Amino acid sequence: MQNSRIKILKTEILSDNWYTLNKVTFNIQKKDGTTETQSREAYDRGNGAVILLYNAITNTVILTRQFRLPTYINGNTTGMLIEACAGLLDNDNPEDCIKRETEEETGYKISKVEKVFEAYMSPGSVTEILHFFIAEYSNEMKITNGGGLEEEGENIEVLELSFDKALTMIDSGEIKDAKTIMLLQYLRLKNII
Repeated sequence: MQNSRIKILKTEILSDNWYTLNKVTFNIQKKDGTTETQSREAYDRGNGAVILLYNAITNTVILTRQFRLPTYINGNTTGMLIEACAGLLDNDNPEDCIKRETEEETGYKISKVEKVFEAYMSPGSVTEILHFFIAEYSNEMKITNGGGLEEEGENIEVLELSFDKALTMIDSGEIKDAKTIMLLQYLRLKNII
């Protein structure tokens, strides 16, 4: 249901080089009943999915490490970020997307995933909603080295870490990615491993 307090007046495309940056001008009715015109920019890159692979027998998780330009620009001296496997939906449903991304990035072929929640990661400026999944993995599921798709410029390192080490890396600041922290904390809160 649309919010009757909001009326979009104009949408301008500021950039569509990689994804789409829109400038949206709208009227918003305030609590006191008056209407105010505002203008905001919103970056539309599509929706995505993220997964944390875990092994309850070995108490390990699979994470990835790759270069992320925005973190480098913002002071991450190496630009490398440790993350849970993730990707854009690209017209797939979230479950099919995350199975595809898992195989491409980590080399694990998984068949059963569990959706745990959805979240907006940066709702002040990005339209994306992420679908969060977890799945168990075993060594038998490893069918390739992973590493991502060369044609997409991906150069991903696959990491297998103890769950305790991953949690310690949050405390030390080695893991700073929000989606990864959320999934690691989910495993901890639900006593999954």
